[in-house]
Amino acid sequence: MTRRFSAMPRAYRVPIRQTFRRLRANFRRLVTKSWLLSGCYYRCRGARLSGHPGEEIWYFAYGANMDDSTFRIRRGIRSREYRSGRVKGYRLRFNLDGRPKGRSAPANLHPDPDAEVWGVLYRITRRELLRLDLTEGVPGRGYRHVEIEAQDRNGRVIPAVTYMAQGKEIDGKPSLRYIMLIREGARAHGLPENYIRFLEAVEHVQ
Repeated sequence: MTRRFSAMPRAYRVPIRQTFRRLRANFRRLVTKSWLLSGCYYRCRGARLSGHPGEEIWYFAYGANMDDSTFRIRRGIRSREYRSGRVKGYRLRFNLDGRPKGRSAPANLHPDPDAEVWGVLYRITRRELLRLDLTEGVPGRGYRHVEIEAQDRNGRVIPAVTYMAQGKEIDGKPSLRYIMLIREGARAHGLPENYIRFLEAVEHVQ
């Protein structure tokens, strides 16, 4: 079957892949409408759906979700509260494969005891996190949920959930649009100037 598929002319392969992606996306949307079905789906994918749909949690965004229009409009999520914060013991890397492959590397967290990553803490419900998972490809072979302890600007420790993936050894480069969303989100939420300078120094795909 694989051989037959790869032997198909490219003009046929691309629409077939697009159809599979649409079917998969529609299936995931259907599943997310039921908390029970979602729990079964997550278990089948080797993950676990915690809590109950109305439970409020903190989500730590360090990538494009720091941008307000991306989070509210594109993701369709309106947080009850948000604040800037940081996570110690991690470093920001761009070591994942995005789309198109080789032309866009999404942000990722990488353990590093001497580093820290700044971002935005959003207070959302478990059901909203489920919807956010849909946009981030969770559960799957990429990002997964990671429970962390973040600190807000006042030093208050806040247990939160974020996304992390098994990245590649060598970093790629984000697209210009992607890194601009991160930079704009960082400025809008008043992240430290030295961190904004770090983001401005990140090279993007030409």
